[in-house]
Amino acid sequence: MTAYARSERRALSDLLLEVGPDAPTLCEGWTARDLAAHLVLRERRPDAAPGILVPALRGYTDRVQHQVRERPWSSLVEVIRSGPPALLRTVDEPMNVIEMFVHHEDVRRAQPGWEPRALDPGEERALWGRLVSMARFIRRRLPVGVTLEAPGFGTVDVRPGDPHVTVKGPPGELVLFMSGRQRAARVEMTGPPDALARLKAAHLGL
Repeated sequence: MTAYARSERRALSDLLLEVGPDAPTLCEGWTARDLAAHLVLRERRPDAAPGILVPALRGYTDRVQHQVRERPWSSLVEVIRSGPPALLRTVDEPMNVIEMFVHHEDVRRAQPGWEPRALDPGEERALWGRLVSMARFIRRRLPVGVTLEAPGFGTVDVRPGDPHVTVKGPPGELVLFMSGRQRAARVEMTGPPDALARLKAAHLGL
């Protein structure tokens, strides 16, 4: 099995060193250093990682992330490059293929002159499969009915109902859109104008 999470991780690590710790990202309020600290905390600090998803625990998570971000830049990036701890390496691909792809694009698409990458078809399939699995967790954030259409890969009704919007594009672009990067995702949207506006402004992602 091709390790797309690993290849995205390597490419992200190279890019982080290239742009430097103060480079902007698509994550609102985060520099490249903040994003790197988030990734290290997520994989290396199980005591603090739950606060990424649980608001009641976020204060402790934020304090730990602030501590992590103060590490020397090159060593912080090297921790990311080295991958998850040994106990998590068997689940690196399903756990991290979307995470590493999205955060790689968070850095890429915040730089001037970016263009979408031509992804390996196998990576597109991997991203599409994970997105379909995640759909039931994302749907609660959708303000309107949504169907995702990835030509050559499939269609999934994420949330039924009216008004309804169809979002069409390659799997990688749909992943970015549903991860809350609507403005940076290269997709086609069809539906009532008000529904399109509500979906574009929604806070998506897990």
